[in-house]
Amino acid sequence: MTNPAVSVKINSAGIKAGRKSCTGRTFLPQEGMKNMFIIAGLGNPSRKYEGTRHNVGFDVIDRISEKYNIPIDTKKHLALIGKGVIEGQKVVLVKPQTYMNLSGESIRSVMDFYKTDPSGGLIVIYDDVNLDTGQLRIREKGSAGGHNGMKNIIAHLGTQEFPRIRVGVGEKPAGYDLADYVLGHFSKAEQERMEEGYDRASDAVRMILSGDIGGAMSRYNRKIE
Repeated sequence: MTNPAVSVKINSAGIKAGRKSCTGRTFLPQEGMKNMFIIAGLGNPSRKYEGTRHNVGFDVIDRISEKYNIPIDTKKHLALIGKGVIEGQKVVLVKPQTYMNLSGESIRSVMDFYKTDPSGGLIVIYDDVNLDTGQLRIREKGSAGGHNGMKNIIAHLGTQEFPRIRVGVGEKPAGYDLADYVLGHFSKAEQERMEEGYDRASDAVRMILSGDIGGAMSRYNRKIE
């Protein structure tokens, strides 16, 4: 049986491939910014998984929560959530409590409750073992790319056309089991780079909410020196 806490490489057959993002495109949040914008970070619940590579989505949400004084103190929609305002846009910060591979159940519940369109009202933040620690990769849309949490979200929403921010956790060393690696913790040096990555991801969210996803991609998709 697959560990629901671990997102491993999957066969993405049956999931429509997304078109390549256009870095010059301006992202437009929902009309008039009247509706809630959902910002979801993926991870696993319980202290056992705190600070692990697979929980960087939660860590980015915590950073946003601290920066904009948005307490995440409500249990609803199979998640921990907090409501606030960023760049004049009402937002809901979401940390699904379903375990990684069932994240779509929570996200769909939140989206339905707030009647939010994924293409103009959702950002998903999650880990990527194919990127260096702290490196970001922002896309307007696309496939799950081997991430089971994203696969489940796409399946529940029925679309892959929504922005996402992938946060690099470093490539798995040779000989390591992938599940053990993503459920492991960062070294001190890696953690320092991740802290910088969380700040960049938080600022990328701000730029996307202000309508400048093209600018966010141009600024933060560049390889870190």
